[in-house]
Amino acid sequence: MTRLLSKLPTTCPPEPPRDCPQCPRLVAFREKHRTLEPGWHNAPVPSFLPTSGPGDVRLLIVGLAPGLRGANRTGRPFTGDYAGDLLYETLIDFGFARGTFRADPQDGLTLTGAAITNAVRCVPPENKPTGDEIKQCRPFFSATLARFPTLEAVVALGRIAHEQVLRTLGTPLARAPFAHGAVHPISGSRGTLRLYDSYHCSRYNTNTGRLTRDMFRSVFQQVSDDLAR
Repeated sequence: MTRLLSKLPTTCPPEPPRDCPQCPRLVAFREKHRTLEPGWHNAPVPSFLPTSGPGDVRLLIVGLAPGLRGANRTGRPFTGDYAGDLLYETLIDFGFARGTFRADPQDGLTLTGAAITNAVRCVPPENKPTGDEIKQCRPFFSATLARFPTLEAVVALGRIAHEQVLRTLGTPLARAPFAHGAVHPISGSRGTLRLYDSYHCSRYNTNTGRLTRDMFRSVFQQVSDDLAR
């Protein structure tokens, strides 16, 4: 797997600068909320890594983008909105996180062999990034993947995250169609990465029954079982 990811372009840093200028619409939205809520993070949200560093990451969870009143407010992925409640509860239960999760990046929660990032690092209006905004963020995502030398598994939360992974790895979308619970071996000339699909753990998906707690946990059970082999 190390050799597969080593082929990714790394001229871009894994974390965008605080005032990243790449997407004019997202810049304007960010500036608006810096004025409205000066105490919020209101900047690209960095990946959440284990305290041991990127070298121990075997699992990467990829979300869509920061939530306006969630990660955009707190500065940590999936922290401050409902999606984080379900995600971090599940990670703790399966041994990928330790501690007690609260809607506060100072809660002391740590990750174990896992990292969390987003396909798009800045909050988009109505949580809907455009195709160009997703593309503009891809170099940062590519550099993020490349920083994990022991990465074996990626959980994509939703179609946009799924497609960002595939496009970054140069895999045709038709070769690995998105479906909740699907597992896609993504092979390169020198290694294989397993991509696991899940519906996003948003309040909308859980309230409508599209995603249940058991459905979500089943994905991580599969990941846990596969990594244990």
